[in-house]
Amino acid sequence: MTNLIKAPEEIAKMRIAGHLAADVLRMIRPYVLPGVSTEELDQRCHDYIVTVQHAIPAPLNYRGFPKSICTSVNHQVCHGIPGNRKLKDGDIVNIDITVIKDGWHGDTSKMFFVGEPSIAARRICRISHECLMLGLDLAKPGTHLGDIGHAIQRHAEANNCSVVREYCGHGIGLQFHEEPQVLHFGTPGIGLVLQPGMAFTIEPMVNAGKRHVKLLSDQWTVVTKDHSLSAQWEHTIAITGGGHEILTQFPGDDI
Repeated sequence: MTNLIKAPEEIAKMRIAGHLAADVLRMIRPYVLPGVSTEELDQRCHDYIVTVQHAIPAPLNYRGFPKSICTSVNHQVCHGIPGNRKLKDGDIVNIDITVIKDGWHGDTSKMFFVGEPSIAARRICRISHECLMLGLDLAKPGTHLGDIGHAIQRHAEANNCSVVREYCGHGIGLQFHEEPQVLHFGTPGIGLVLQPGMAFTIEPMVNAGKRHVKLLSDQWTVVTKDHSLSAQWEHTIAITGGGHEILTQFPGDDI
């Protein structure tokens, strides 16, 4: 069983990895443009992680995943494989970065607008981000994981959106995926009680339509069954004595 409580020196190493992951997202932002392929984005991120940060892109060859980042476009929910698809004006794309530095993982993702998105696209990105923020607000000692999941689910559904249930946040540290599982739906007052030193991701996947998803034949890319837009934001956090620290917020960057 993985160690749920990280020592301060371990959190310090995770903070370094987290800042590197956030830095990759900041680096790639100017290149998310109409006409750019997701393969090009992957290559830029790979080269930056390996040659500039002297780190390791965690997704590459993880359980057979063939690329260094995930790029999920429009109705793709998560785990999109970069390829020759070229981004178009109006697309939205989630770029998911996980970096390993000195054995420790930092995992984060953001939504990017390609050109000028529709009102509906802006809306689902905003609501998903609000869901993440509500989850973060509750991340403190004494909170149940069910409290976080419930707050996220309630906000999404109040806005006539839905939360994907098949994929969730996770503990993280020396391993990419550790305990606990962090569901983005649930019942208040149930589940693991948070304690200082716990480290995990919150990463709600919110659909503009129904919550149901399907796995494509590549065995990685997850899409909405009704082809509605989907959006996701993710941070790695550590629970502190007074609340939480976002380990994947680059110093001086926005949330």
